[in-house]
Amino acid sequence: MTQSGKSPEGQVADAVKDNWVDRHAPEASRPYLRLSRADRPIGTWLLYIPCIWGILLAALQTGDFQSWDLWLIVSCGAGAWLMRGAGCTWNDITDRKFDAQVARTRSR
Repeated sequence: MTQSGKSPEGQVADAVKDNWVDRHAPEASRPYLRLSRADRPIGTWLLYIPCIWGILLAALQTGDFQSWDLWLIVSCGAGAWLMRGAGCTWNDITDRKFDAQVARTRSR
């Protein structure tokens, strides 16, 4: 670890090493994907699964699954990924002074 709290590879302390972002993402996009916590997708799933559930329940109620329902599922997935990333980014911006005092979040 360096004095700034970041490891030499640019990883943050509370992230799993050798994740898909570090292995497959283009070098230029890695800081942004780490900032949005794309390497830790549980928050995205927690936003996305209720969306899928609601769409499928509505399709079940009407009795047919249409192409519009598939479009809603895909767009809700993109929205969940983007909103989770935006929320993590906003949290890091607003809590930067507090996070600097906590060992686990100091390197974000």
